[in-house]
Amino acid sequence: MRITLFILTLIMNAGLIYVLDTRKVLPVPLGVLLSPHEGIWQNAEAMDADQGGDFRFPELKGKVEVYFDARLVPHVFAEQEQDAYFVQGFIHARHRLWQMEFQTHAAAGRISEIVGEKGIDYDRNQRRNGMVYAAENALHRMEADPDTKAACDAYTAGVNAYITRLNKGSLPVEYKILGYEPEKWTNLKSALFMKAMTNDLAGFDRDFEFTHALRTLGEENFRMLFPEVADSLSPVIPSGTPYETPQQALNIPKDLDSAYYGRQPATGIAENQFKPDPANGSNNWVIAGSRSRSGHPILCNDPHLRLSLPAIWYEMQLHTPVFNAYGATFPGIPGVVIGFNQDIAFGFTNAGRDVRDYYEVRFRDRARAEYWFDSPWRKADVRIEQIRVKGQTTVLDTVPYTVFGPVVYDASFPGKAGDGKAYALRWVAHDSANILKMWHLLNRARTHDDYLAAISHFNVPGQNMIFASRNGDIALWQQATFPLRWKDQGLFVMPGYDSSYMWQGYIPMEHNPHTFNPTEGYISSANQRPADSTYPYFIPGQYDVYRGIIINRKLAATYDATPDDMMKLQNDNYNVFAEYARPILIRHVDSAGLDDAGRYYLKIMGDWNLNNDPEQKGPTVFTAWWDSLQQVVYADDLNTTEKPVLRPERFVLLEALLRDTAYRFIDDIRTPATEDLRSMVTRAFRMAIPSIDSLEKKGRLSWARNKNTTVYHLLRNATMPFSRQGILNGGGTHIINATTHEHGPSWRMVVHMTTPIEAYAVYPGGQQGNPGSPFYDSFIDKWAKGEYYRIWFMTEGDKKSGRVKWRMSFSS
Repeated sequence: MRITLFILTLIMNAGLIYVLDTRKVLPVPLGVLLSPHEGIWQNAEAMDADQGGDFRFPELKGKVEVYFDARLVPHVFAEQEQDAYFVQGFIHARHRLWQMEFQTHAAAGRISEIVGEKGIDYDRNQRRNGMVYAAENALHRMEADPDTKAACDAYTAGVNAYITRLNKGSLPVEYKILGYEPEKWTNLKSALFMKAMTNDLAGFDRDFEFTHALRTLGEENFRMLFPEVADSLSPVIPSGTPYETPQQALNIPKDLDSAYYGRQPATGIAENQFKPDPANGSNNWVIAGSRSRSGHPILCNDPHLRLSLPAIWYEMQLHTPVFNAYGATFPGIPGVVIGFNQDIAFGFTNAGRDVRDYYEVRFRDRARAEYWFDSPWRKADVRIEQIRVKGQTTVLDTVPYTVFGPVVYDASFPGKAGDGKAYALRWVAHDSANILKMWHLLNRARTHDDYLAAISHFNVPGQNMIFASRNGDIALWQQATFPLRWKDQGLFVMPGYDSSYMWQGYIPMEHNPHTFNPTEGYISSANQRPADSTYPYFIPGQYDVYRGIIINRKLAATYDATPDDMMKLQNDNYNVFAEYARPILIRHVDSAGLDDAGRYYLKIMGDWNLNNDPEQKGPTVFTAWWDSLQQVVYADDLNTTEKPVLRPERFVLLEALLRDTAYRFIDDIRTPATEDLRSMVTRAFRMAIPSIDSLEKKGRLSWARNKNTTVYHLLRNATMPFSRQGILNGGGTHIINATTHEHGPSWRMVVHMTTPIEAYAVYPGGQQGNPGSPFYDSFIDKWAKGEYYRIWFMTEGDKKSGRVKWRMSFSS
């Protein structure tokens, strides 16, 4: 159906006669796409199409049997561990090859090879951020470890075994549309995939924005608008927890006032269109047996990422003589990433910690071959990046590497710095580490000690790693190699002329926030700051405030819980931010001065039950009103220069008004009058009413229709028929169910640590990456309704079960 829709879209938009023999509209002639033997008709797949088969590959050491259930979830039973990874690579490629390769091309800065000149700036940004450099460093450590190397080698061999079987007709449809073919998989591509995820989760920074804000606002106002700790923080580790005193004293530069706080490195901030989404995060929690009906722990996880098709995750079971793991896998790397085995369950949320800093570099001349560091001129390492561009000549980009890392911005690529100066990036992701080793060990872990040994291999992106075991233990450790920083270090662009501003090591793992079998009987994380202000290290980051508050409130009141209760909690739509903010709006609006439309929408606000449910109109009115208030309060103070100052996070205004309704930024300094909160709240509401009224007249004021949750295909607007639009569900920002327009829970999982394991999961996609397959988006409707699939944790005795829909057999 989608294949037909796509063809009809092409015909209507391009004109059949015009494009049959030209590439002026499409990357390939439409006649090629419509070829009955090699075109995209070959990608159509019936629901009852045979998904099985018998395969022989000389790389295998034993037999592997794969049992697919009715949802196309493969249960892989291998006689040899490495054979399981080979088959995992083969199946990933069979169902997700284009996705795997496109994502690693993007990570490596090679999109221009596929889409032409429109990808050049993106590719330059990726190269200058050192993505390939980071992957190469990771690969060196991965291949130095025999276990990881063996797993990656087998996985890569499996991917390539599938690629060699392809012909033009069997290519995934995106290759046909874009007019290119896959290349061989390598271990480096697996490393690149991990760096792509690292960039999504730990590639966000505000150094330039904060530097500009400090320069424009002054230190006092900056501290007020960008506080280090929120008043309402409900940290991952409960407030009052004692922390160990740091053993290492940090050397603080002597010229902070002039060279750091007083410096003016950038004239403004250009828009950085390639910055990762700061909303990338997650929820996870675990309750002890003392809070469950069964007396066993229940672990829950729902990572929040940009929703996409093909889906981010691929569901799978891997059964070998040494481990038996089930869960969400990443097409591109071996092993199970989030899931469980017969003894433990594990999950992750993003720590949100800042692990990137920028340094201004002073080059000797325009050749950028030498830079000033610790008095002498030091020679820069240089990488000549060759960016191949489809249909055009190769673009060369010279990228100097300093003691800090690559020079991301300079006169030839000013980016968001905007001033032509040179800025080098220090990023933990560039450090050499073997994070695949963690999953290798977690998949076979049996105890809390095994879990700790596994996570010690992980360096970035920082994660809240949650754990439960069948013996009743629960735990969480925020793990990564986090830089040791003095107070305020890295908030602003630093001078890169000497070593005094360099990082002075990393926070010891044992000092990272963690907990084990807490007396509260539960643990949770929701991307909030991990510890209160008594934590003795400086830990800047991008943190959520409100999901942690409501999750902890709910868990504290939870007893006699079941997996069903936990599934309901993952789909909870209560808006705790609005709980605090709505009274301010209603109390201070001048309702007497409103017209009929204003009174109508004010009543909607007052009657709202504070749940962001699909049919509710209150969330739409509230969001428009609060956003309008943010705009009117800060417009005069943040728009005084050519480039506006970064707007504070939503909690800043709310907490300021809860403390003091005479907040210093309330008065609009552009007017002769002195505005108070009442006048500004009323002004904000009146400004919001026209847009609210327009939505009402269009039938889009209900929260679900206004939000219009969409799972886009990775190519976005170019392949809209391959996307899913108009998903009518609830949720939103600061909500446990964190579903927005194109972002939200990418995998929901609930694991009950009984014998045998009882588990449930769902994700917004399907197992197949082929838009012509009925398994392409087959889980989305269930996900949107907050429903789950009962996981089949298959055993040896189930091989003849009627639940087996298709079989694959692999041997040498």
